[in-house]
Amino acid sequence: MVPRHQALARCQKSLRRAGFRGVAVPRRAIVFDEEVAAVIRSLDEGFPRVEEMTGAEARAAVAARRQPVDNLDVVARTEDRRIPGPGGEIPVRLYFPHHDAGGPLPVVVFCHGGGFVFCDIESHDGFCREFSARTTSVVISVDYRLAPEHKAPAAAHDAYAALIWAAEHARELGGDPDRLLIAGDSAGGNLAISACLMARDAGRPEVAAQVLIYPALDPACDTASYRERGTGYGNTKAAMQWYWRQYLPEDGAVEPRYLVEPLAAATFRGLPPAIVVTAGLDPLSDEGRACARALARDGVAVTHRHYPGLFHGFLTIMPLQAGRSARDLLWHDLCAAMKRGTP
Repeated sequence: MVPRHQALARCQKSLRRAGFRGVAVPRRAIVFDEEVAAVIRSLDEGFPRVEEMTGAEARAAVAARRQPVDNLDVVARTEDRRIPGPGGEIPVRLYFPHHDAGGPLPVVVFCHGGGFVFCDIESHDGFCREFSARTTSVVISVDYRLAPEHKAPAAAHDAYAALIWAAEHARELGGDPDRLLIAGDSAGGNLAISACLMARDAGRPEVAAQVLIYPALDPACDTASYRERGTGYGNTKAAMQWYWRQYLPEDGAVEPRYLVEPLAAATFRGLPPAIVVTAGLDPLSDEGRACARALARDGVAVTHRHYPGLFHGFLTIMPLQAGRSARDLLWHDLCAAMKRGTP
């Protein structure tokens, strides 16, 4: 067993590497809780107050916190491409795993989070590398159009265009078009389920599973979790309200409404099986849990993983031990979903 003082030192070192500096980790608490508490304090004290910025300023401030990716070799290779989209070409990055599989691999379209305003392929590069490596799948990370320059439903249309492209090019990429998945975190979770609704209503493509990681689904921002966790846990109600103001058109009108507010869909029947991840200290917790219940109510197979003591964004903080453990379970759930798509 690693001595306690060494575990604490490693915890502090990993947080500093990830950009969480100036945080004293108490020595009397359990290491797991200390690490989570330290990250939350750091986010509260150091994350940019985006609601006081323009979209461009917020992008620059968030990008300045980005840390180098340290898992470059976990995939065999990556490839940057540009694919057709409704508003012009969409940049994507393809991740190809090391593997000795004899047949085609699952294909996953991934939509990053960032409040519809910031983050990009680079911000989620380390996460997508691990995603591809641990699930032995081809991952396609989508650099969709961002708000406020591109209002809703531009990002949703880009996500759907990437899903169509992935289905049409799966075999060329060494993938299996019958095991096509879509995943996203936060705003990307919104885009993932929106793209599934578009695919169902258009009759193409067939999607094997969707992964919704603490999805941002409700622009009203008025649930109990917003009232109870709207400040003090990293992501704030004020920031979320600002994200939605950037993304929604001035008149708020988008048709069909589910392109911005998936919970407004008349039914979820016909959607693919879902893996839903929620966090108890997240203002978005209630809408994610409501989504899991609504999917199940409408006959969709749902695996819901709820983490009561964790916060918004925890899964993509790569050095965080709680995030590692949750990712291990996510990769397990994903591999099971991918196997269900095989003959």
